[in-house]
This record gives sequence, structure tokens and C-alpha cells, in this order.
Amino acid sequence: MITDALVPSPGPSEVLIRVTAAGVNFRDVMQAHDTSSGGPQPPFVAGFEAAGEVVAVGEAVTSPQPGTRVVGVGDGAFAEYMVLPAAAAVPVPPGWMEQQALGLMVNWPTALAALKPLGGITAGQTVLIQAAAGATGHAAVAIAKYCGATVVATASPAKHETVRALGADYVLDSRRGDLAAEVLRVTGGAGVDVVLESAGGATFEASLAAVKRVTGRVVVYGLAGGEAAITNSDLVYKHQVHLIGLNIGALIQAAPQIFGEVMGELSTLIAAGVLAPVQPTAYDLADGPKALIELEARATVGKLALLP
Repeated sequence: MITDALVPSPGPSEVLIRVTAAGVNFRDVMQAHDTSSGGPQPPFVAGFEAAGEVVAVGEAVTSPQPGTRVVGVGDGAFAEYMVLPAAAAVPVPPGWMEQQALGLMVNWPTALAALKPLGGITAGQTVLIQAAAGATGHAAVAIAKYCGATVVATASPAKHETVRALGADYVLDSRRGDLAAEVLRVTGGAGVDVVLESAGGATFEASLAAVKRVTGRVVVYGLAGGEAAITNSDLVYKHQVHLIGLNIGALIQAAPQIFGEVMGELSTLIAAGVLAPVQPTAYDLADGPKALIELEARATVGKLALLP
């Protein structure tokens, strides 16, 4: 652990925050293994999601001002101080602790974008949420139920009660070899309308087999279990489905209007109490490697945070 690094200085359109909580995400695991496409090259300060207090601002910044509690996404979150673009520093909702705001810029918008503008979920439809015990899965279950969907969720057996308490209608063992057949069983053979797929690996094949032919949508936003292959022949002769890729950073850059609509709806869901502040599982900053190892081993539930 580095203890003598200099405090960074904000650029003209940036703010400097004193980090009080940093979010731990699977992308951090991938970057640690150097398998994250387009990720930083070593050596680098890890982490990209943080919440804290603004302590300095660039000369062109009018908002937020020093003293404001914000959450945002940038580079180098696993540290005591972090620079953020001022436009990406979102105020922490009133009454929330900083660590409770982790996920506002990553997990929750990912879940909402996957379900609504990309997945097109509507009341009465059925959604399969893979890895439902994770931070994005938690948000997805709550949002899908609010939309009036039937939720089929997957998680390891030890996490079933947690996922069921979120409101999932069916909770299946994510490690089953016949997962697709089990999804078809609980849906009366119909399959699901939308799949939120972040597990990757062999589970990806189950997602393709469990979704309805022709009209079904599979939104892929992660690959925790490794990469999976699909060919154009598969899409024509085996899996006639809508396959949609989602990276929240790419969505922000390529479709800012859609992202703005997602964030606006997210604010509405927070105000309505659909998405409420949740206390993450916290680790000391020095225990960052332990947090990454446990996340990779799928031994965690919900949001994880490092506390400097």
C-alpha cells in the first residue's frame, strides 16, 4: 500500500474530493487481472467509483462547491483523494451517508438501462436476472418488480433468502447444470421476455436458451464467469433472439440523452422509495485485495465499499 503519494490537483473543469467510501466492482477484478478492455496500464491507482466531500475545485467550476458531498466515477478511487470531472460529481441525496450513495452512478443506472430503454420490460412480462445477489442484481429485482414484471432470479443457494427478500418471484440455483430447463419449468415452458446477463461463461448459454424465441431480449452487461462465444449461425438457426450489449460508460458517451432519461427516472424511483439507501459491506482500504478476492469468488452479497 502506497503511503507517500501526493494529493492530486484538480484541472480547470475538475473537483478534488476527499474519499470517504470507494465502490468495489467486478471491473476492478478484471483490471487487477489486466483483462479489462481499454483499462489502465500498470502501475495505476485502482478503483473508479467513489463518494466523498469536495475539498477543492478547478478555476472553471461553479458547481459543486467545496463542502458538497458527491458521488462520481473517475480514475483512482482506491485512495484518500480523487479527482473527478465536475460534471460527473453528483450530489449525495439528502439524509444519505456517502457510502450509501455508491452505486448511484454504476449499479443502479446499469440495472435501469438494461431493463427499460434496452430491455423494453413492461408490466406482465417475465425477466430473468442472473447474479441477482450482486449490487446491480439487487437494483434490477426492485426495479423489475416496480415495473410489474415477474422476476426469475438466480444466485448460489446461500444467497437465496436474501434475493427472495428483495421480491423475486422465483429464485433458482445459479450453479445448476440444467438452469435453462428450470427457467422453462417455472415459466410453464414459455421462457422469459428479458434476460439480464452478467454471469458469462456457461451461464450465458443458459440465458440464450431460457429466453423466448424471436421476441426475447438478452442484455449483456458483464462477464464475471468468463467469455462466451456465439456465432451468426447460432443466431439464425439456434438462438433467434435480440442480443444487446451494455456498458454504462459507453452509454454515457454514445447516447447521453438516453443516459439522462435513465438518471431522471432513477431520481423518481429514489423519491418514490423504490430504490432506498443500502449499507454496503465495508472493508478498510488496506483490505482492498481481500475485497477483490471475495468478490471474484462470489462470496459477497450486495454492494462492497472500501473505507480510507
